Amino acid sequence: MNAIKIDVVSKQFPGTGQTVGHLVIENLNLFIGSQEFVCLVGPSGCGKTTLLNIIAGLDSDFEGEVFVGSAARKSKIGLVFQSPRLLPWRTVRQNIELVQERFENAELIDDLLDIMQLKAFQDVYPERLSLGMSRRVALIRAFAVNPDLLLMDEPFVSLDAPTARQVRDLLLLLWQKRPHTVLFVTHDLREAIALADRLVFLSGSPMGCVADIKVSIPRIDRNNESVIEAFRQQLIHEHPVIKQLI
Repeated sequence: MNAIKIDVVSKQFPGTGQTVGHLVIENLNLFIGSQEFVCLVGPSGCGKTTLLNIIAGLDSDFEGEVFVGSAARKSKIGLVFQSPRLLPWRTVRQNIELVQERFENAELIDDLLDIMQLKAFQDVYPERLSLGMSRRVALIRAFAVNPDLLLMDEPFVSLDAPTARQVRDLLLLLWQKRPHTVLFVTHDLREAIALADRLVFLSGSPMGCVADIKVSIPRIDRNNESVIEAFRQQLIHEHPVIKQLI
């Protein structure tokens, strides 16, 4: 079971020449429980991607510490970016197999392809896939490593609304069948409400946590747009600061 503790005292981008440094994150503390789905919501450019890079270990130039999972072994972290990042010279299945050592779990890949409705496309090259299908392949690739933590950086950006909803529904189906701890970045509050157990609202630079709210809507009701909108309006009414962040 893998909980995540995040304590970023400060993260600063250094200045160049005559420019001064820029403080991006300050005193951000966050705990994510095992198999919890948490959405980070905040304005564009506030530092959400920088935070994910810190958590993933891609950026170690900060003051503080991040603890993922058990100290007894190296944690596995899955990443889903805004771009699917598929290799064009490899098939769908080959792109997924790249993240596994020695094709260690073919049954897992078969199961993930089935859930994401891509089994019939496993031997297709990326150029023949729609953007929505490519996003699904990227999701499978992230789940295929059986990660302790799955980091998702606005993975459905640039999709049209119907396609985004379809991929989001498939993500939830996949997550419910194979629960993982998820930290999902979005600027879309409706999307966050539809997905998350908790919503963490982040301020502009320097970024910090301004609200941490449990989503009380039963998951069976998350496909009801009127229910989602009513909850959104309630949040904005009860927490006026949220309106400035979305």
